Amino acid sequence: MSSLLSNKQRVVELSKALYNFDATEVQQQLSDLFADDALVQLCYPFETLANAQALYDEAIASLQRAFPDLERRDTIIMSGTTERGDDWVGCCGYYCGTFANAWLDIPPTGHMAAMRFHEFYKFVDGKVVEYQAIWDIPELMMQANAWPMVPSLGREWHVPGPATLDGISLKTQDSAVTAKSLQVVVDMCDALGNHATGGVEAMRLTDYWHPRCSWYGPSGIGTARTLTGFRNWHQIPFLNGLPDRVGDPHLGHAFADDSYVGYTAWPGMFMTVNGSGWLGIAPGNQKISMRSLDFWRVEGDLIRENWVLIDLLSVYDQLGVDVLARMREFNKARV
Repeated sequence: MSSLLSNKQRVVELSKALYNFDATEVQQQLSDLFADDALVQLCYPFETLANAQALYDEAIASLQRAFPDLERRDTIIMSGTTERGDDWVGCCGYYCGTFANAWLDIPPTGHMAAMRFHEFYKFVDGKVVEYQAIWDIPELMMQANAWPMVPSLGREWHVPGPATLDGISLKTQDSAVTAKSLQVVVDMCDALGNHATGGVEAMRLTDYWHPRCSWYGPSGIGTARTLTGFRNWHQIPFLNGLPDRVGDPHLGHAFADDSYVGYTAWPGMFMTVNGSGWLGIAPGNQKISMRSLDFWRVEGDLIRENWVLIDLLSVYDQLGVDVLARMREFNKARV
């Protein structure tokens, strides 16, 4: 078995343990999987944690207390090697269950709820040495009717897994398909950088995106359908409010697995909030960074689906807005 396939299998086993959640088994899986000195990075408000046990104690266990019947459902588990020679496994899916108790002061609903996640694991010699993860906490706030910030421009819903139902495969990669998928995404990202000098036409969106593409953004931005939807509900507001954004897939964080491509960096983009502002925040020339963990599915020569999670709570925090504190104020009168 190749190391890439072995790494993927290790994360599949962790996923199974989280699906059938047993505290002892989950902790054992994390202990076996992570190196003692692994860099563990989770979204705001958790940030950098001491080790895998802290990931369990401070994040996973607290989530399980809120969701006593917590289970994890993965829709994508892919593995690949970056230009730098780093081996990564990327995962996409939901943590779900009955939202019975408050979590991060988000009021419980008593009903089934789901929180999307993107998690990336960097492997060296069979051990995870770095972990990056974004949990879509705003999504849970919205399900609890407790989101205190601006409405999303895109559609808020339960984002689906891949249309082809092949996001989790334990077969050996097709090297030709893998290389082609990676090149399509890298070329597309390169073309996006042409906007500063050539405008919309220079990005050549139709060269890379399928006419029926779906862009699944984070809660707070929402989903967009087709390039028209993508431009209206995400790209135009993003470029207007953050015109000097800088990101580069050639930093070496992109990797592919057959028709799937993942991208991870912590952070992966830098920008200044000016122009028309963004996310309802007035422009004040604030310099911020952005964590974004992404998956693309390439169909033929074009991108058909794109799953994107951005650590929006971190963005707001850098702009001086404590969303969790605002949520507590927003819900003071709630019984």
